[in-house]
Amino acid sequence: MNDLIQSRPDRTVSVRDVFGIDTDLEVAAFAEADAHVPEIDPVYRFNADATLAILAGFSRNRRVLVQGLHGSGKSTHIEQVAARLNWPCVRVNLDGHVSRLDLVGRDAVVLREGRQVTEFQEGIVPWSLRRPVALVFDEYDAGRPDVMFVIQRILERDGRFTLLDQNEVIRPHPAFRLFATANTIGLGNLTGLYHGSQLLNHAQIDRWNIVATLNYLSRDEEAAIVRARVPALDDEGGRRLVDSMVATASLTREGFAAGDLSTLMSPRTVITWAENREIFGDTALAFRLSFLNKCDDLERPLVAEYYQRCLGEELPGYESRGEGDGP
Repeated sequence: MNDLIQSRPDRTVSVRDVFGIDTDLEVAAFAEADAHVPEIDPVYRFNADATLAILAGFSRNRRVLVQGLHGSGKSTHIEQVAARLNWPCVRVNLDGHVSRLDLVGRDAVVLREGRQVTEFQEGIVPWSLRRPVALVFDEYDAGRPDVMFVIQRILERDGRFTLLDQNEVIRPHPAFRLFATANTIGLGNLTGLYHGSQLLNHAQIDRWNIVATLNYLSRDEEAAIVRARVPALDDEGGRRLVDSMVATASLTREGFAAGDLSTLMSPRTVITWAENREIFGDTALAFRLSFLNKCDDLERPLVAEYYQRCLGEELPGYESRGEGDGP
């Protein structure tokens, strides 16, 4: 990556041609990819609003926070935009084990000419700041307070970062970009789905230039994604089955919104269900292994009813659990 330290985007691409969005916008991109550029997923479907927000981050150096429910593809969305721009991209998951030293750096003992010496090993933040890299903080609302205040400084307009241990002020590379993804918007675990989410300092939330929302797609779009992931279901019978699977997922989301369920099926879960069906050759068994076994025991009869209503058949073990409304 050292050969890219001084590089900048050297071409432009049409948003209409590359992302399929009806706009005349063109954005900067790199002509060649390096090892840190994500691989292109040719079947990925872009949400227009979220894509434009992310593109603004790349083209205008905006700090972009993408918020949405789990499984909606927030991190993947940023990666797939970066992939099509040949923009190096590094993801950091802010779990409870990521410390300030991981981000900033620490002294480490290394061998130099056969001798042990102590030298400073910079962390991911200064490493990224020096390079044309899109740094993505995943699970931003789960970060520890001491970690969040490290990030706060690079959210400023100039984004300069002070390495106290080295008495050095780092100026961000002109092609450095900063993104984050979060399930909540800094208000904590209001729904009960996201244990470990923190209340975020409003002064820090205020420093994000753009906050985009990326939630679940329409049924037709979601079904198209599932069929693209599992091509064996892209025939007439498979399309009907996928539509029923997506309908089941929609009922779990409605049940969650109404307070009847404590969990829901994300698009990721539907794709997993379809993939597991291909492995086991059994739709009901794949449903159990992909979602039902994750549910509370008291809620499983209701989930089984959703299955019966949408698939038109009883889920084994729940045949006496009420009558469905038909497929």
